[in-house]
Amino acid sequence: MKGGTFRNTQWDPTLLTSQILSMQFCVYFSLGLLVFVANKLAGDNYTLDHIFEYHEIHIYDLGGRLVICAFVVNAFVASLALWCIVRRAKLCLDFSCTFHLLHLLICWWYNRSFPANASWWLLNVITATIMCIGGEFLCLQTEMKEIPVGYAALNQKSDV
Repeated sequence: MKGGTFRNTQWDPTLLTSQILSMQFCVYFSLGLLVFVANKLAGDNYTLDHIFEYHEIHIYDLGGRLVICAFVVNAFVASLALWCIVRRAKLCLDFSCTFHLLHLLICWWYNRSFPANASWWLLNVITATIMCIGGEFLCLQTEMKEIPVGYAALNQKSDV
């Protein structure tokens, strides 16, 4: 750690890996719950296809529209996860892109083909944007809070 810096700037692969895994778990868990509710409301059967099958992202029926709404609402939940897990505004873009890149790879593997559906790409760009900007907003609110400095702390500093 450099002297005089506010935060530890060393690269910590264990912390980074645990944050990525925590983000993946939290975002997929909340997405699973939201898609489950959307499927119950639409009267559909719940399968992983609604999360990973890019052909399920459509506006042709109520089920498809509710799945899209679940993804958008989940982007706001993911913003909260960024705020709780990452806690740094400057890292929100990195973690948002990492989540969506891993989601792309998982969908590619799950479908055995690269996602070619324009609505899937549009939805993921929108949710990545919401997740990133929402997370940055929440983290900045925390980072910008005043640091309380008491009278005793000021006296100790002036005595040195």
